[in-house]
Amino acid sequence: MGINLSKGQKVDLTKGNPGLKNIMVGLGWDVNAFDSGADFDLDAAAFLIGANGKCPTEKEFVFYGNLEHSSGAVKHMGDNLTGEGEGDDEQIQIDLSLIPAEIEKVAFTVTIYDADKRKQNFGQVSNAYIRIVDEATNTELIRYDLGEDFSIETAVVVGEMYRNNGEWKFNAIGSGFQGGLAALCGHYGIDAA
Repeated sequence: MGINLSKGQKVDLTKGNPGLKNIMVGLGWDVNAFDSGADFDLDAAAFLIGANGKCPTEKEFVFYGNLEHSSGAVKHMGDNLTGEGEGDDEQIQIDLSLIPAEIEKVAFTVTIYDADKRKQNFGQVSNAYIRIVDEATNTELIRYDLGEDFSIETAVVVGEMYRNNGEWKFNAIGSGFQGGLAALCGHYGIDAA
């Protein structure tokens, strides 16, 4: 049984799971019955971050338009345009052994595509979560349910993995941004254009 985290909680990922190498990060959500007249297209992404808190280049931003990091360490499994159905809506595969040494954190985010145009925000989304699964055993190690803390935000940093004394830990962040993907890219030092 995995560990259920609450906001701000940090937990060891590799220390208690020696030999952990391949993980799957699953992100899921439901859209409330409220009809904004357009499909909700939520997008998961991963930002690979250096010691300065920024991505070294835009190649360290893995999302629907750049599905795999050049190291092979982070692979986005593809864009889900509607969030229909049960289980994970989008998945990101990570090989911990391939993450470049200069990368200290991997942040996982979810944004609403075209949120302003479609008049959508995270107040209309429920049951959002992130989970980390050991791919070798298909065991869920960590799960963080975001709760209903959001109203007008259009982007959320869900959580991040970070290096600590040679081990990987996970931090449940759950912080919202206005301004969608562009705001997140700015936060991590990438030109969103």
